[in-house]
Amino acid sequence: MAIREQESRKRIKMNAAGLAAFFAEIAAAHLEETITFLCIGTDRSTGDALGPLTGSRLAGLGFANVIGTLPSPCDANNLAERIAAIPPQQVIIAIDACLGPPAALGCYFAAKEPLHPAQSVGLALPAVGNYSLAAIVDVHGPRPYRTLQTTPLNRVMIMAEEIARAAASGFGMPA
Repeated sequence: MAIREQESRKRIKMNAAGLAAFFAEIAAAHLEETITFLCIGTDRSTGDALGPLTGSRLAGLGFANVIGTLPSPCDANNLAERIAAIPPQQVIIAIDACLGPPAALGCYFAAKEPLHPAQSVGLALPAVGNYSLAAIVDVHGPRPYRTLQTTPLNRVMIMAEEIARAAASGFGMPA
């Protein structure tokens, strides 16, 4: 997904410190057991591995409803099927890596609206989530697939850990 200027106006740009407040607001409105974390991405691309890395960490922290982990990624090939398997009463927090402007590198864009995965690579996947979190893992350019393939893994791992710790903090769980 690429964060475009028009879309970014609907989203709140934040750093890692702001993530806990975003998750705390969700936790105040919903019981933890009604939350499903939908962590979108693949383990076959360093930039796009944010979702499965985050999902694995969330599951390891004890969150019960996590879709998209390293052993079982939620990617373009199975996204629609994985969404269809989520019970309708669940509140979905969609998390995905994305490309954005240089000034947003390493930042997060949070929203109380669906996420549109894979926009930056030209795929038309279904919008998903009651809440969404887009992590800017690299700068958008003319070759988005190549950019995602060459995104530094360390940056992606740090961002995945920041998201997981913030979720744990927001929901009052030990990190």
